[in-house]
Amino acid sequence: MTSTFPNISISTERLVLRPLDEDDAPALAAMMNDEQVAAWTHVPQPFTEQAARTWIGEYAPAERTAGRGLDLAVTEFLTQRLVGVIQLTKTNWHVRSTELSYIVAPWARGEGYASEAALATAQWLFGDQKLERIELRTAADNTASQQVAQKIGCISEGVLRNACIARVRTEENGWTDVRTDFIVWSLLPEDLEGAAGPLTDEAGFSTFTDWN
Repeated sequence: MTSTFPNISISTERLVLRPLDEDDAPALAAMMNDEQVAAWTHVPQPFTEQAARTWIGEYAPAERTAGRGLDLAVTEFLTQRLVGVIQLTKTNWHVRSTELSYIVAPWARGEGYASEAALATAQWLFGDQKLERIELRTAADNTASQQVAQKIGCISEGVLRNACIARVRTEENGWTDVRTDFIVWSLLPEDLEGAAGPLTDEAGFSTFTDWN
């Protein structure tokens, strides 16, 4: 039987992680059109609001229902503004593992939101979902993403040479693909002991009704 992630809301001191909602479409589209997001992810450019609505209404529910992953909006607790997105993909319920990635809006960078959201998600995955391994992959030149992985306690396992497609601007102001390496990181339950931030006692979980 295929397992699936539940509809979940995760609260930290500053953030609420919840299922993506149709009202998130404009902010999600704006975030995906940012230069850094375009460079380090495979999302199509330009990223339209219709693409955001398709992600929210079709892709994300299908991934959860099939048991492959989970997409969570990361929002500020006080303002409810969309800070970023946490994605779980390539989930293997037999091995009890998943791959975690994060995207942060340009206005919210430098505040520690990515590590706070990723750490809270990891604590939920290990505690509530009984997973045994979380994997992260960061492009070799994406130092900001690597710093997040280190901050939450991940261990660098090695390099997948020439395995990542990044994008750079062309002279015509378009985008072109370039190959680079992936750094592979892992996080196990015992690694959280060295993670920064006292989130263990602050994180709260609640379940949503079905949103498919």
